[in-house]
Parts: sequence; structure tokens; C-alpha cells
Amino acid sequence: MIVIDEKRIFDEIEKRRPVSVALNGPDGLLPKIQETASKIMEKFDVPAYVLADTCFGTCDMNTNGAKVLGAEILFHIGHTINSTNFGESVILIDAYDNISFEKVARKCAVELKGKTVSLVTDSQHLLEIEKVKKILEEGGIIVKIGDGKGQLNDGQVFGCEFYPTSQTKNSVDANVFLGQSSFHAAGIALSTGKPTFILDPYFEEIREVTEFSEKLQKKAILSVYKAMEAETFGIVIGLKEGQFSKVTALKFKKELEKAGKKVQLFALTDITDDKLGNLKGIDAFIQVACPRISIDNHFQKPVLSTPQANALLKLLKNENIDGFLQIPHWL
Repeated sequence: MIVIDEKRIFDEIEKRRPVSVALNGPDGLLPKIQETASKIMEKFDVPAYVLADTCFGTCDMNTNGAKVLGAEILFHIGHTINSTNFGESVILIDAYDNISFEKVARKCAVELKGKTVSLVTDSQHLLEIEKVKKILEEGGIIVKIGDGKGQLNDGQVFGCEFYPTSQTKNSVDANVFLGQSSFHAAGIALSTGKPTFILDPYFEEIREVTEFSEKLQKKAILSVYKAMEAETFGIVIGLKEGQFSKVTALKFKKELEKAGKKVQLFALTDITDDKLGNLKGIDAFIQVACPRISIDNHFQKPVLSTPQANALLKLLKNENIDGFLQIPHWL
């Protein structure tokens, strides 16, 4: 069950006495966030707006939406990070899943006995990582937990940031991810080139995502080679606050023009196939908002992420692109 740190929310409201507040978080937490918002309105008699747009992380907090609503505080729930530098109006609130990994961890200890693994998880399951480490070690597995960096805590990954597993990849046989998210696990597999397993506590099963990640990698490579044929590129800058990479976009513009390509610049809040389909005369796109947009989604034309675009520039110079996704941060 997901447990939101409501005490911190209530303490902040008690202390600061805002006229109104806003709350948001990942889609899976919205029902719980609704409950918390209702409690706030009942307890403090102030409007508590739930920002219900899809939210993928701290790059995607919709602070502008909170400002438009006049909310004095935005409580961003469920993306635990090793940083609090978002200004006084944004407060990051922890949300942990208290489900036990004991049974599935004991199964894993049998299946991977004798192996050396990198143990990693997402924000919701960070509190379980040391418990699982102990179970695996008791079962004969050597466990490593990589150091966090930037926003990441030790043993934590985002969908585009993999510092702990990148640190350990040369000294382990496999990665073990705690949770249900194939999204996170596939990114770990792609960024390390190592077999990667999910420990799912809900179904008490172990799933390997290596084959799934290989399909994503082939798709990503194919898009790069298809973009080689393009004459006119559209470079898309993301308008979400944590996805605004104008400098990177202008760097790609300069490099592509040096290679004899034509470039147009665009900006979008949400980058979808439908919206790109409205833009005419473009052979291929580069989007510098979120790398997972390109890696995970289907587009009619090549839509490259930052690592894919860097690989394209190498190909245009007849350079090798092996392992272009095997980096700790895809931005």
C-alpha cells in the first residue's frame, strides 16, 4: 500500500497558512493524492487542487499550472530525490510502498545464487533495499548498491538516469530491480548492457527484461540509421520546466547545418506523433525534452533522443556508435 507523508504536508500548511495549495505526482498515485487533497480541504478549509496531468518525474512538475491556479504551495508527491532545490513554493513529499519483498527476494536468492548483482529501485521502494540486500546475501548472492549522484540516492534510478548501476556494471553479473516498472528496468538494461531482473512483490515473481530491452535498443538504432537519410530536421525543445534544453537544441542545429542538413526549430509541451504529424516538410526529428519519449514510443518518422542524436552526428562523421546508450544519464 502506498503511504504518503501527509504529516509533512499538514505541518507545512499549518506553518505557512496558504490561501490554496496544489498537489501532483505520477498517475499511479492519483487516487491517493485525491484522498490527501480531500483531507487538506476538510482540515484546513482551503482549496487543494489536484494537477491531474500525467507526471513522469521532477522534470515534469507543472509548477506553471500551480501558479495559474494561484496555489501558494505545490506538493509534488512520490519522486524522492537527493535534492530540495526547487524554491519555496515547491515541496517534495515522499510516498513509499510498504509492500514486503521478502517472498520474492527469497525466490531470487535461489535463482541467482552465486551471482554478483547490482541492487536498484525507484523512489517508492527505497526503504526496502537494505532488507532485500540482507536476504539476498544470506542466500549466497554478492550484492552491490551503487552510489547516487545528482538527484539520485544510493541504489535509486530514474527513467533517464542510471548512475548507481553504471558505477557497478563492470563488477556484476546482472542488475536486480525492486518494483513492477518495466520502464525503469529496461532503461537499466539498456544503459548497462547487463541482464536485468525485476522482483515484483505483488505477483511474487522474477521477470527478466533483457529481451524486451534488446527490442527497444534495435528500434533506437534503426531510428538513427533512418535519420541518416533525412535532409530536413525538426529539433523540438520541451516546454516543461525540467525538460527545457534550448542550449542542446542549438548545438544540434549547428552540427547538423555543418553536415549540410536543413533545420527548423519547434517547441512543444507534450511531444506526440499526432502533434509532429502536423509539421510539414520535416524528414526526421530530434527532441531534447525527455529521452524516453523516443526510446519507448512509436512515431511515423524518426524521432531521436539526445543520445540517439549524438550517435547520428558520429555516423555522419563515419565514427563508431557502439554502446551509445550505455551512459549514466541520457540527457
